[in-house]
Amino acid sequence: MDYYTSSHILMVLGKFGSAYLRAGVDQDLAGRARDAPAAFVAMGDLYFDSVEVFQEAFGPHAETIMADVPNYTDTQPNIQVSEIKS
Repeated sequence: MDYYTSSHILMVLGKFGSAYLRAGVDQDLAGRARDAPAAFVAMGDLYFDSVEVFQEAFGPHAETIMADVPNYTDTQPNIQVSEIKS
């Protein structure tokens, strides 16, 4: 988690520049509270104006970003694109 928050996410945000609106990291607590494995250990939440803006920001850096994944986990990451409803 330390590497994810202090290195990986900062690298990603640096690559995305001004394309993202805001970002945050969620760390699972329920799994520890239940003494059971968590569905997700951590999630990075990145907000963009649109799917197209995300694709334009991620596309050119996808290989570099994904190559860094083994530095913080041995699991396969999931990328989910969602629309926020208020």
